[in-house]
Amino acid sequence: MSIEVHQLLKQYGEQKAVNNISFTVNKGEIVGFLGPNGAGKSTTMKIITGYLAQDAGTATVCGIDVKQDAIAAKRKIGYLPESNPLYYDMYVKEYLNFVAGVHSIVNRQSSIVNVIELTGLQIEQKKKIGQLSKGYKQRVGLAAALIHQPEVLILDEPTSGLDPNQIIEIRNVIKQQGKNKTVLFSSHILQEVEAICDRVIIIHKGSIVANDTLQNLQQGKNLEEVFRSLTN
Repeated sequence: MSIEVHQLLKQYGEQKAVNNISFTVNKGEIVGFLGPNGAGKSTTMKIITGYLAQDAGTATVCGIDVKQDAIAAKRKIGYLPESNPLYYDMYVKEYLNFVAGVHSIVNRQSSIVNVIELTGLQIEQKKKIGQLSKGYKQRVGLAAALIHQPEVLILDEPTSGLDPNQIIEIRNVIKQQGKNKTVLFSSHILQEVEAICDRVIIIHKGSIVANDTLQNLQQGKNLEEVFRSLTN
């Protein structure tokens, strides 16, 4: 398994943000990670990426325990966080060159050209990031997550702020990447999840309430009905 989470626990005082959850995601699989606000999605993603330490349990990426060897695990991961922190004073290509340097990429320029084309940033590549629309800022974040060709992609609300045309373009990028990578994908746009994901994990109040294929979960219902019945 490319991602393996076992009995993961994260507490804030008396509140269990993540309550002993377990799941796996395999290579070549795009899994939707759903839940209401405050359910524990982003906390779980931050633990898997090594950004946040758990209180108990384990998270492994490509067989590497994230808590034991965070640097090695992070080399395997492309992460687009929900907040998508960027350096607004840097130009798009300058920022991607910086990220490529962090990852010690040898052929930086060709990697930058490839990822700009992949994410549709060609017409905006010579602008400062602060001058971009929210949708194009989101593309820069996705490009930064992809530039080192990671084995695992963790995407927290990747289509946030995009217009309908941009959503379709980024959806196609994610689907293409999912053919040979492991993708864990969080979104509040349930139509996107239905269009992209092979399997869905639903978390509610820190606990997993569903983990199955879309076909098995829906059974004649749409995903919104399933989601509401499990989390309302």
